[in-house]
Amino acid sequence: MQQLFTQALRFKDGNGKDFPDWQEKKLGEIATFSKGCGISKAEVHENGVTPCIRYGELYTHYSELISEIKSRTNVDEKYLVMSKRNDVIIPASGETHVDIARAACVMEEGVALGGDLNIIRAKTNGVFLAYYLNNAMKHAIAGMAQGSSVIHLYPAQLKLLKLKIPSLPEQTKIANFLTALDRKIESVATQITETQTFKKGLLQQMFV
Repeated sequence: MQQLFTQALRFKDGNGKDFPDWQEKKLGEIATFSKGCGISKAEVHENGVTPCIRYGELYTHYSELISEIKSRTNVDEKYLVMSKRNDVIIPASGETHVDIARAACVMEEGVALGGDLNIIRAKTNGVFLAYYLNNAMKHAIAGMAQGSSVIHLYPAQLKLLKLKIPSLPEQTKIANFLTALDRKIESVATQITETQTFKKGLLQQMFV
């Protein structure tokens, strides 16, 4: 990721040619911003009708790509803020400056987005943008956040964030590449967990 986002490593297009140079833009030039609407813990139900994301789940459950929604609610949709596919969400508050730079792309339409979430609706590949913000821009975002005991991050600050943006086809190649690597990591992690469980079961049988 360090090589990809510093352009030390570049992909080629479908004809084996170089993609165009990356363009420097402020995030406010390529995106609009909004906020989610509060969904309390009591309003989350296992059999709720509407999928929802609460801001704390960005710290505990989700990575850069959100394709399977953990929580659901029965709150009427007219009181909620609903996602569009490709939205990028980032916490509006957190415990530390570095931790607040935690972006994720929502891959589903119609997901209720909870309070304390900044919603970034950009003219980019949302998965690419989430990886980019989480890695290349993590410290820049941390430097923008304000507060001490509780850290806050506002759309007015995010709009000023300077990015270097590749063409959309190159964004997609980068996003697909990093997503495939993460899926491989998840698969290996699952194999490790299953093997550890198997080992524990064997040891219990051997020493009974």
